[in-house]
Amino acid sequence: MQSITVYTRSLCGFCTAAINLLNEQGFKFEEIAADNNPSLRAELAQRSGQSTLPQVFVGDRSVGGHRELAVAIADGEFAKIVTP
Repeated sequence: MQSITVYTRSLCGFCTAAINLLNEQGFKFEEIAADNNPSLRAELAQRSGQSTLPQVFVGDRSVGGHRELAVAIADGEFAKIVTP
């Protein structure tokens, strides 16, 4: 199983929703707070092409934010990415 990393910020409803969704589905993940860390935010923007949070990665692959995560879980693609 590939590692799942979720980059979040405090007081972010979409971040909380993404974390809750992963927990509900039984996925183990690492949460990394990107609050007040401009260098991390710049790195994430370069890696994913997105500047918003949350950002979900499986290994080095960007899945997207909460909306993309929810779609990937609903259609079964996320499980395929996590367990190649």
